[in-house]
Formats: sequence, C-alpha cells, structure tokens
Amino acid sequence: MAAALTERLATGFNNFTALPAGRQLALLGLVAGGLVVVAGVLFWALRPSYVPLFGGRMDNAEAAQVMEALGQMGVPYKVSNRLGQVGQIEIPEQRVAETRLLLAGQGLPKSADIGFELLQEDAGFGASRLMESARHQRALEGELGRSIAALDPVDLARVHLAQPERSVFIRERKPPTASVVVHLRTGRKLNDAQVAAIVHLVSSSVPALEPDAVTVVDQTGRLLTNNDDEMGLYANADQLDYTRRLEDSYVDRVRSLLLPILGPEGMRVRVAADLDFSRVERTEELFDPERTALRSEQISEQERIGSDLGPMGVPGALTNQPPEGGQLGEGEAAGGQAEIPKSRSLDSTRNYEIDRTIAHVREMPGAIKRLSTAVVVDFIEQTNEEGEVTRIPRPAEELENIRALVREAVGFSDARGDTINVVSAAFTTEQEMEPAQFWTQPWFVDLAKLGAGVLLAILVLLTVVRPGVKQLLGAPAGTDLVAQDEDGDGEDEGEDHVSLGQHQGSAIAALTGPKGPDQQQLDLEAVRQMVEEDPKRVAQVMKTWLGVNDGS
Repeated sequence: MAAALTERLATGFNNFTALPAGRQLALLGLVAGGLVVVAGVLFWALRPSYVPLFGGRMDNAEAAQVMEALGQMGVPYKVSNRLGQVGQIEIPEQRVAETRLLLAGQGLPKSADIGFELLQEDAGFGASRLMESARHQRALEGELGRSIAALDPVDLARVHLAQPERSVFIRERKPPTASVVVHLRTGRKLNDAQVAAIVHLVSSSVPALEPDAVTVVDQTGRLLTNNDDEMGLYANADQLDYTRRLEDSYVDRVRSLLLPILGPEGMRVRVAADLDFSRVERTEELFDPERTALRSEQISEQERIGSDLGPMGVPGALTNQPPEGGQLGEGEAAGGQAEIPKSRSLDSTRNYEIDRTIAHVREMPGAIKRLSTAVVVDFIEQTNEEGEVTRIPRPAEELENIRALVREAVGFSDARGDTINVVSAAFTTEQEMEPAQFWTQPWFVDLAKLGAGVLLAILVLLTVVRPGVKQLLGAPAGTDLVAQDEDGDGEDEGEDHVSLGQHQGSAIAALTGPKGPDQQQLDLEAVRQMVEEDPKRVAQVMKTWLGVNDGS
C-alpha cells in the first residue's frame, strides 16, 4: 500500500511539474482556497454562540474593569457592534452563569448610580453645610434611580431633584420639583400605570413634592407625563383598566362554575360590561301628604259653679247696701244637690307635621349599566353503530341549564337589559392543532448552524479540493481512459461514447501538451498499453479524432 501511494505521489508530482507555471499556480491556489474555505466554514459552525454578559448598560470605565477581569479568568469575550447593543460585552452562552457568579465575587459590575453609601465616605474636616446638603441630595437621587431601574422595562434611570432652600425669612416658598429620565430596554415601553407608579414613587420620597411637579421623559425625549390632562386621557385609561378588571372578575366567576362540568378546554367565556362613570351629586326634599304626625297639642279648660257672680251694679251708696235676708241652706233645698254651673269653656290647640325626607345623594362612578355575556361550549363525542367517534352539538336542555347557571353567576338583571348567549360549537382539538415548530427551539439554531457548516464544507471538498488533488496526484490521462472499464468485457457503444466523452479532453491534453523527451516517451508507452489492452476503444478514439462514423 505504501509503495502504491509512493508511486501515485510520484506520478502526481510528475504530472504537476509537466504543467505550465500559470496552471501550477492556479491549481495550487484552487486547492489552498478550498482548504481555507473549509476551515473557515468549520470554524464558523463550531464557534460557540455569544450573548451579552449583562443586560444593563455600563459606562466605559466599568466595562474596562469587567474586560480586565474576564482576561484574568481566561473567558473569551468580544464587544458587540450590533444596532441596539453597541458596546455590550458578549461571552459564550455556556459560560454566562458561571462568569456572572465569579464577577459578582469581585464586586463587578458596580452600580452606575451612587446611593446613600456616598454619605459613608469621609467628607473631610470643615465641610460646609451646602456641600452636606448637595451630598444628601445626590445620594437621594441615586437611590431613586436604582428603585426606578428595578422595573422590568427600564434599563437605566436618572433622577434630578430641585429643592428650594428653606428659610424662615422667606415668606413665599416655592415647592420642590423633580425630573426623571428613563432609558428603556430595546422593544419595551412604559404603560400609563407604570408611569403613574414612577411619579408617585418620586413624589412620596421627597417631602412636600406633589405628583403634578414630577416629569418623566424617556431616552428619545418623549414626554411620558402630562400633568395638565385637559382631555382626561389618564382618567379614560383608568376607566378602561377598571372595566377590564371587572369583566375578568365576571369571567372568572363563570369559569369557576362551569369548570367541573365542561372542563378547562371545553368552554370559552367573554363578558362585556357597559359602565357609567359619570359623577352625580343631588339633594332631595320629599313630602308625603298621606303621612302626618302630631307635633304638639295644647288644651285649656275653664268651668264655674254656683250663682255668685261677684260684685255687680253701679258703684255708689246703693251698691254698698247689704243683701236681702235669706234662709240658711237655701241652695241645698232641692235634694241636697249642688247647683248647676253657670259657665264652662274648653280651648284645644294641636300642631301637625307632614312627612318630610331630606337626602343628599352622591353617586360613585362605575355603576353597571348593562352586561353582555357570551359562552361557547364544545361539542360532545358520541360513538355511532359502526364504532366511529363523532362529535355532535350539545342538547338544548343542557344548554339551557348552562344558561341558567350563567344567569346566576353574573347577577342577570332584566331591568338593566342584560343579555346572555350560550351556543355550542366544535373546538379545534389538540390533534388537529399545528404542532409546535421545532425551529423555534433554542437548540435548533446551533444544530442548523453546525449542519449547514458541515454540508458547505463537504460541498467545497467535493467540488473544489477533490478535483484539484485528483489532478495533482492522478495517473496519466491514457491510464485514466483505460481504467474506466476494468473488466474489458466490451460494453455497449452508448457507454463507450459516454466514457469517451468524459476522458477525451484529458487524453488529448496528455498527448498534445508540451513535449519533453521524458514526456514523449511516457506518451508512447501509454498509447502502446492502450492498444494492447483495449483495441476496440483505441479504434473508436481514432475514428472520433478522424471524424469517421461507424457505418462508413
């Protein structure tokens, strides 16, 4: 085997040296370029995937410290230049967790914001009150920035506080204000609720700071807060959020009631609520004439008994005369009874009140005006006489029972005009659903990358490197022509034409190329060998060269 390989190498070297210098250089360049392409493709396919080491932003000084630590630990890294990730440090994905733990042990990365640890530093002897106030304000701004950066959409946050100096000699004091600049992560944004949370977080952390005095701006300069809110957009957002939460609560009620009956995948429930957010305050004074009440009563009664009417007549001598004589007991002569009263009076005063009601009513917004509930239930399975499983709609009685349960769950009211619609429809089963795409899995990217690299390397080897190496190490052209039919059993003429067409160029190149003394001798030996081994094929070659057909 070694002798055959040595002979083949020698033959290839002789063939290579017989070529012109230009063809030698082209052949060497072709083989070398192919090998370089194969090596590059394999390197690209086998290179690990790089991901950002930290998702947050780091300043240049801190990034330099991290890169120095990575170099000492022997972890390969590179600096990203992709859009949106410029300046981020990337390392192999398999070493992210380990590297983060090692860097955390060294105190890296350090936080970009300085908090209350700034107050632990020695301010030096003779620090002024102004410097102490500035350090405290800077520490407070750093702590607020850290708290805001803890939100998921926020990558980095900076807070600027404007606190006027307090003094007893200033009659009109200006209230403090605050400005917040947030750097959002790529593809993320803050909703109205999150912006309001940032505003209240800052306002509640600074004394006498009102929420209206806090301004939030993102990294693009877009104002996220609108303290004027003339159009009431924030109120509308709160109303929509409340409506959504109310509808979800009704959906949860219905689902929890129907879950044991229909199963988690056997129903779909939606509730639409029409709410009244108007604010109404009214005072009512009502009178009921049919209902009266006695408030007060006063009764005065006078009665006189006997004939003594007192002094009467014209004043004078006659008036002073004594009365005429009479008999003792004259008034009791008639059976011993008292005399009948000469006068009697009775006065009565009663005050009545009509029923009166005074009410001050303040209606809170969010009252339900109308509820619309829609429930879709899946078909049921039934086995027919042939044993096949078919899906049929649910019976009307079952749908009516479900409708009754839903009515009670949502508090159905005819006065409000509520509606409930329960229908049965065929759901798409899990077998009918499209399976999860395997190319969405994380392992598929690395596998596809490796497979594409290997296939591309094999293609380059077969189409570029192999022909070049074969031409360098191959046998003379005549020998290759003879080797196409090792058995020599005289194949049909069609196959001879195919084999002849494939190797005719190489044979002509071998016999008509530049001739040296040694090359001519080799050509003659090759021709003799061809004539001895396969005369028919040699005759066919000669006929083709001379342009003579087989039938002539």
